[in-house]
Amino acid sequence: MKINKLALAIMTLAIFSCKQNPENNTHNSTTDQEKKETTHQEESVHWTYEGETGPAHWAEIEKNSDCNGTQQSPINIINIEADTNTALKPIEIHYANDVKIHDVINNGHTIQYDFDQGDYIMLDDGKYELKQIHFHEASEHTINGIRYPLEMHMVHVSKENKIAVLGVMAQEGESSEPFTFLENYLPVQPGETKVIDTKFDLNLNLPANKSYYTYEGSLTTPPCSQGVSWYIFKTPITISLDQVKQLQELMPVNNYRNEQPLNGRIIKCYNAE
Repeated sequence: MKINKLALAIMTLAIFSCKQNPENNTHNSTTDQEKKETTHQEESVHWTYEGETGPAHWAEIEKNSDCNGTQQSPINIINIEADTNTALKPIEIHYANDVKIHDVINNGHTIQYDFDQGDYIMLDDGKYELKQIHFHEASEHTINGIRYPLEMHMVHVSKENKIAVLGVMAQEGESSEPFTFLENYLPVQPGETKVIDTKFDLNLNLPANKSYYTYEGSLTTPPCSQGVSWYIFKTPITISLDQVKQLQELMPVNNYRNEQPLNGRIIKCYNAE
């Protein structure tokens, strides 16, 4: 999962030089140039979802990140191990039908829809405003070891800059009209932004049953910042295979991070009546 305002860390390397004899100038010049080229290549290394720049190497690439932290996301949620003896309440979701999607962005990692101000949720510690939604194919979180074809993240931020994310799983089945509406503004190629400025009722992309799991974790993409409150709905929504494929074609293959260790964290569960 990623937020635009969180800047990506860039590796910087020092280039060292030393005094040489005149007869070695040509050799030294070549060496210095090679150093500069190597430095430039390393500075331009950017995280991806595969190979030497994939999730296993994010902490090496993003040296100032939390990607090696002990409270990372995503996780595998095992239902029978979730704590249901809690005083959890329903999430107060205040999504209006007149709030506009400002634009859609293909940032090279996911398809992201940015929303104008107006939609928000209320949690125990206050109001969190919706900033954007984006997608991962396949899902990042797994439930009882099951990885769904798609996961949608709804990213909210409080005035104290705390982050809360609602996670919605999508399973293959009948076509979803709300997804059709969103995908009408596709394709957008990597690096492209398309202004939408159109009203959208995000309630239409939520499951009818609002039971959820919650835990404390992190962003699922660099800088992997910790202290993120996650709320994963237990019930998936349904979208068609063609709708999954339309997003899939515009995003990196398997743009999900693998399961992270719990490290003693407790997963809590709210069951709607």
